[in-house]
Amino acid sequence: MIVDCGDDTVDLATQFIELLKREVGNSAIDLFSDKHYGQLQYLVYEFCQNVKLPFSGNNPYFSYEIDLEIIAPALLQYVTGSKRDLMEEKEWMITLDFDTVKAMFDPIIDRIIEMIRIQLDNSKNCSAIFLVGGFGQSKYLQKRVDEVFSKSVENISIPNQPVAAVSRGATIYGKGLLESRNLNNVKYVIPTRVLIYTFGVKISPLCEYGDPLDRLTSDGRIHKFRRIVERNTEITIDQEFIVENLVPIHPDQTKMSFEIYYTKEQNAVYCDEPGMKLAGSLLIDIPDVHLGTNRPCTFCLSFGDMEIKAKAFNKLNGQNYQTKFENTHSSRVIWITPTVKCLYVEPL
Repeated sequence: MIVDCGDDTVDLATQFIELLKREVGNSAIDLFSDKHYGQLQYLVYEFCQNVKLPFSGNNPYFSYEIDLEIIAPALLQYVTGSKRDLMEEKEWMITLDFDTVKAMFDPIIDRIIEMIRIQLDNSKNCSAIFLVGGFGQSKYLQKRVDEVFSKSVENISIPNQPVAAVSRGATIYGKGLLESRNLNNVKYVIPTRVLIYTFGVKISPLCEYGDPLDRLTSDGRIHKFRRIVERNTEITIDQEFIVENLVPIHPDQTKMSFEIYYTKEQNAVYCDEPGMKLAGSLLIDIPDVHLGTNRPCTFCLSFGDMEIKAKAFNKLNGQNYQTKFENTHSSRVIWITPTVKCLYVEPL
C-alpha cells in the first residue's frame, strides 16, 4: 500500500495559520497575507522545518518559540487592540508547547489512519505500507502508523526521498512500459476490448410506484442494481465509467459500501436475479455526519490488463479510496477480444 500524504501538509499549515489568527487576530493575518505573502510563506516554512518534521510525540517537554519580530516583522503593524497589548506583553513571542502541537496533528493523522484501516479492510492481505509525500516525513505520523498497523502489516517503510517517491516511481514505470513495448522500433498495441458482462453497483432507493412490495425493507427502500456499463461495450484499457452523486442512506452513517455486481443481462433490475454475481466491494469513510445525507460521493469502475479497478471519491473532503479485483479465471470473464489488433508504428 502506497500512502501518499502530500496534501495533508496543507491541512497542517492551515491549522497553524488558524492558531496565528487566534493570537494576533483575523484581520491582521488577512492583511499580512494580502500585502506580505512572501513573509507568510516563510513563517509557514519555519513552522514546517521546526515543528512539522521533527515533532515525534515522544517528548512531553517539546516546545518551539516563534519570534514574530524576527520571522515576520511586517505582521506587527496590523495587530491592534487587546491582541496587540497581549503580544507586546509577550514580546511578540508565540510558544507552541507539546499539547498545542499534538492537538494540531491528531485530527489529520487520525483521518490518515482511518483511511489506511479502510483500505486494509478492502484488501485480502497487505505485506507492506510505504509512507510517501511531504507529510510522510513526519516523525509523529510514522510513529502513529507503526503503533496501529505494525502487528498486521509486516513492513512499514519510508523511502529515502518520500516527497519525490510518487513522481519518480511514475517516471520509472512509464519508461519501463515504453521500453517493453518498443521492440525494434515497432510498438504493439491492443487498442480495445469488448465486455461480455454488464457491470453495476447495488443501490437502495426509496420505494416507487410499481416496485414489488415483497422487496420492501423495513425503512421503505428496495435494493436495486444500478448499471454502470453494459455488455458488448467496446472499451480501452483503464477507461473509466463514472457514477456521480451517490449519497448515504442514513444521516448518521459514517461509512459507505459499494458492492459491484456483474451479469450477462442487459437490463437487470435486482442484485439477486439469476446469473448475477458479486465481483467485490469497496468500503469508504464518510465523516461530517452533521450534513446528514448531503454527502455526495463519486464511484468509478475501470478495467485494467488483468483486473477490475474500483475507486470512490468523497467530494466534501477530497478523500479517495480504491481497490481491485483480480481476475481469478481468465480475462474472458471480464471481456472478449474478437480480434487481436496490432498497431504498427514504422520507425522515423
